[in-house]
Amino acid sequence: MRQPLFGAAVAALVGLAGCNGLDSRAVETAQKTADRNPEGGPPVAWSADMQIAADGGNQFACDLYAKLRDKDGNLFFSPYSIHTALAMTAAGARGTTRDQMVRVLHLPADEAKALATGDLGRFYTTWSVPYTLTTANALWGQKGYPWRPEFLAALKERFGAGAQEADFATQHDVERVRINRWVEEKTQDRIKDLLQAGQINELTRLVLTNAIYFKGAWTEEFKPAMTQEAPFRLAAGSTVPVPLMHRKGKYAYAEGDGFQAVAMPYKGDDLAMIVVLPREPGGLLAVEKQLTAENLARWVAKMTQEEVQLSLPRFRSSHRFEPDHELRALGMIDAYDPAKADFSGMVETAARERLSVSKVVHQSFVDVNEEGTEAAAATAVVLNAPSPVPPPPKVFRADRPFVYLIRDTRHGTILFLGRLTNPKG
Repeated sequence: MRQPLFGAAVAALVGLAGCNGLDSRAVETAQKTADRNPEGGPPVAWSADMQIAADGGNQFACDLYAKLRDKDGNLFFSPYSIHTALAMTAAGARGTTRDQMVRVLHLPADEAKALATGDLGRFYTTWSVPYTLTTANALWGQKGYPWRPEFLAALKERFGAGAQEADFATQHDVERVRINRWVEEKTQDRIKDLLQAGQINELTRLVLTNAIYFKGAWTEEFKPAMTQEAPFRLAAGSTVPVPLMHRKGKYAYAEGDGFQAVAMPYKGDDLAMIVVLPREPGGLLAVEKQLTAENLARWVAKMTQEEVQLSLPRFRSSHRFEPDHELRALGMIDAYDPAKADFSGMVETAARERLSVSKVVHQSFVDVNEEGTEAAAATAVVLNAPSPVPPPPKVFRADRPFVYLIRDTRHGTILFLGRLTNPKG
C-alpha cells in the first residue's frame, strides 16, 4: 500500500565566533525559562501576532520563489522551514543586520512580536487529529562560548530550541554527523546528510536547526484502478509519459488570468494542496509572475465548491539548493559580511569574534500519489565566525507544468511550495 502524505523540513543555523564554549549557566537559565512551556503540552492558541508572523512568512515564501523560479526544472521547498531558521537567527541580530532581516522576512519590527514566529511551530505540532504535523527546533553551540542567557531562553521558550553543547573547534565533523542524525530523526529519515562535508568546520560556533514533519491523506483518495499512463506536455513542446490519477468530486475551484486553481484537502480539512494550472504548457512563467501572497489570498477567496473532473500526475521529486544568492538579492546583505554582521544579541561582549552567515542549505522531497502526498524538506542556515441540475463538471487536467503548495486552510500559512515542470525530471 502506498504511504499517505508525509512532509518534513529542517533548518540549521551555524555560527562563526570565538574559541570559548557554551556557558552552562546560560543553558540552565534558558531551561528554567522553558519549563513554563514543557514539551508535550497542547498547541498554543492562535493569536493576532501569530497571524502577522504567518502572513509575513507567506510574503517571504513568494518573494523567495520569485528569486528561485529562474532555476531550471522542478522546484520544491518549505518556506516555513527557511523562514523559521532565519527568524531564529534574527532573534540574535542587532542594528542594520536585524533591520535587513526584518524586511526580508517581513517580521514585525518589535522584537517581542517577532518571536511569535516561534509560536507557529508549537501551534502546528498537533495531537488527536487525522494527520501528523510536528515541528522541532534545536540550538547547537560551541561549548564554553559566552552565549547570552536571554537569547538562549527566548529560543527555548518561544521556538522550543533546546541548547546543546557542541565541540566544533576540535570535533566539527563529529558534530556535523550528530546534527544530521537529529535531522533524520525529526524528518522520519526523509532528509539525510543535510550538512555535507566542509559545511561545518573549526570556525563554526553555532547551529540552529528546525524540522517540520507532515503525514496525512487526501480527504477523498484517488482509486488506483483509475490511474492511467498519459502524456505530460512539457513547455518545450515534447511530452513524457506519466501515471495520471483521476477522480470526480466536489473541490474548491477558481479560474484566473490564464490559469485554473483547485484545492485538494487532506483528512481533517486543516490542510490542503492547492494546484495552480496554466491554461497552456508554456504558460507557467506567466502564472509564476502572478504568484504573490496577496494574489494567492485573492485566488483562495474566489474559490467556490464545484464538481470537478480532476486529473493529477503521480510523481516524486527531490531537491537540494543553497539560496544564499537569492537571500542577498532580497536584501539580507550584512548578515553574510564578516565585517558588518551584527549578531551581538547572541553573545556576551566577552566574545572577540564577529558572527556572520556563511551558508543556507535546503533539501526537500515530495511524493504525490493516490492516497496522499509524501513531502519532506530541510534547510540549513550556516553562520561562520505556505440542487438544481448541476452543470457539467469543471475539467482540471494537470498534464502540463504547474505550481503547487501545501497550506493551512484556516490561517493561510504556506508550509511547502513548488512547481512541477517535468515528472521525469
